[in-house]
Amino acid sequence: RWLYGIQACLFYAFCGVLFGICSLSTLTLLSTVCCLKICFPVYACAWIYAAIFACSPLAHWGEYGLEPYGTACCIDWHSTNVNATAMSYTVVLFVFCFILPCGVIVTSYSRILVTVKESRKAVEQH
Repeated sequence: RWLYGIQACLFYAFCGVLFGICSLSTLTLLSTVCCLKICFPVYACAWIYAAIFACSPLAHWGEYGLEPYGTACCIDWHSTNVNATAMSYTVVLFVFCFILPCGVIVTSYSRILVTVKESRKAVEQH
């Protein structure tokens, strides 16, 4: 069971969401920068992006709580079943902190692969 009280639970969950989203946002930005650097000769904000979503449950949009086994804290996924506000947070979190970043990463690295392949063909021709 969770031994450290509700405040520690909130802090633990907040940190988990903040650092998790920041990590994925950083990978997203890195893939975008790599794509721009390789594919386009032109080319900071992961922490702000992550902080917005991590602070949202602290502002009562979504909720932090115990995980199912009660040994750690994170987003209270069960509150989405009874609370429309928590459900909207979960949907927005899923779209903007999972689907969108993964889509950007896949698109960026796909574009890099296409550009490298085209460059290789151009070098082979000359």
